[in-house]
Amino acid sequence: MRNRLLENSPLLKLAVFMMAGIVVGHYVMVLTPLQLLLLLAVAVFLALMMRRNGQLQSLAICVCFAVLGWFLTVWHKTSEPVWPEEKVVYEAVVTSRPIENPKTMAIDVVLIGRGHTLKCYLYKDGRSKSLKIGDGLKIQSRMENGRTFVTSWDWQRSRPTLSSLSVLTRTRLFFLKLRSRLLERFDVEDADDDAYAVVAAMTLGDKSALTKELKDTYAITGASHVLALSGLHLGIIYMLLSFLTVGHRWQTMTQIFIVMSVWLFVFLVGMSSSVVRSAIMLSVYALLQLGYREKMSINTLAFTAIVMLMANPLSLFDVGFQMSFMAVFFILLFMPLFNELIAQKNLMSHRVVKWFWSIFAVSCAAQIGVAPLIAYYFGRFSTYFLLTNLIVLPAAMLILYLSLVVLLIPSFAYLLLYIVSRLNAALIRIASMPYASIEDLHPSIMQVVMIYVIILAGYILMERLLRIKALPAGEC
Repeated sequence: MRNRLLENSPLLKLAVFMMAGIVVGHYVMVLTPLQLLLLLAVAVFLALMMRRNGQLQSLAICVCFAVLGWFLTVWHKTSEPVWPEEKVVYEAVVTSRPIENPKTMAIDVVLIGRGHTLKCYLYKDGRSKSLKIGDGLKIQSRMENGRTFVTSWDWQRSRPTLSSLSVLTRTRLFFLKLRSRLLERFDVEDADDDAYAVVAAMTLGDKSALTKELKDTYAITGASHVLALSGLHLGIIYMLLSFLTVGHRWQTMTQIFIVMSVWLFVFLVGMSSSVVRSAIMLSVYALLQLGYREKMSINTLAFTAIVMLMANPLSLFDVGFQMSFMAVFFILLFMPLFNELIAQKNLMSHRVVKWFWSIFAVSCAAQIGVAPLIAYYFGRFSTYFLLTNLIVLPAAMLILYLSLVVLLIPSFAYLLLYIVSRLNAALIRIASMPYASIEDLHPSIMQVVMIYVIILAGYILMERLLRIKALPAGEC
């Protein structure tokens, strides 16, 4: 049995070298962006000169991507905003719903004339609680590392000129205001606050209403992934749009419509890294579908990583970026092997068994990929993740489809919130079970790397054993 996923993934090697260059650029600032640009030009020239030697040229191209990652990181860090040390007066536009803390209201704002994003902590009072997305502010405060604390007498409402913002920022602001209006469809009277918070996070990417207790419940049970919009959510939307357009004569126009709809949804939910990653992969998937080629592969994932890292190399150090890519990578890596463990004719003849096996295999593959990262960042391992996924995956599909109905017919909101409240109750029960989570796991970076090395060694061994099993008896 040949593993086509690795054999047909030349972009994976380039993505890994680019990530290595980004890591070097993040910690080593000995060269300027101009010097690195010249070094990149030399590397490209050498790669072109080695066209007669395939192996050397392949290595030279990898070096080009490493230098590219180094250059992009240094250039990105040198272009970061320099915050003034003294108090300054500036205008800004609110880009997030206020999150209530014990003494402050936390909001995100974008600075007029600069375009930089700032985390703003306003003293909690009636005025700060009433702020909405799109409101203009005139603030006098001291900024420090992208944050500022503002007293009640140091800010007031204003009418800023949005024309100084970039087209992308204005477009994002428009969709954020639209999202805020859509969220009102789910906020019905006498509704369970936790149910509303889950619906808002799961459907439109707004996590401002999630309480610490609710986040802990989802984290302990291993269900946090349904609260973060990702490939699961976009995949469900893609399947729904594909079902509604099935049989259409103009396949090209149909795929363009689906891709545009997916990207409109990405803007609507705030363009988080996991959603952007999923949207790029689905876009490539749709393009390949027109050519009847292999659609979802590690090569596609590597291409997505390269595109996202070129746009923002420092996203490599984002926890959501790392977990999102590792989950998908290990799903693509292990699923072909897991599918070899059970004869496909048995799965096709028993649909219920196939459904359970799919959830089991995907859950295990994803958990293998993210468990070391969860242990490193959060010090936890959820022991009942399989039981949790058997509940939350079907529930997530039902909730997303019903949410679309609620956006059209708001009276169904009570049914939607009731279903989510039952889901929350089930997860609370799982979280209260003995040994639901192993806590205080804090491996070092080197230990995490060694865990992944052991996992990949186990994968190679499993692949070899299945390859031997597939050989005729006389060839073993």
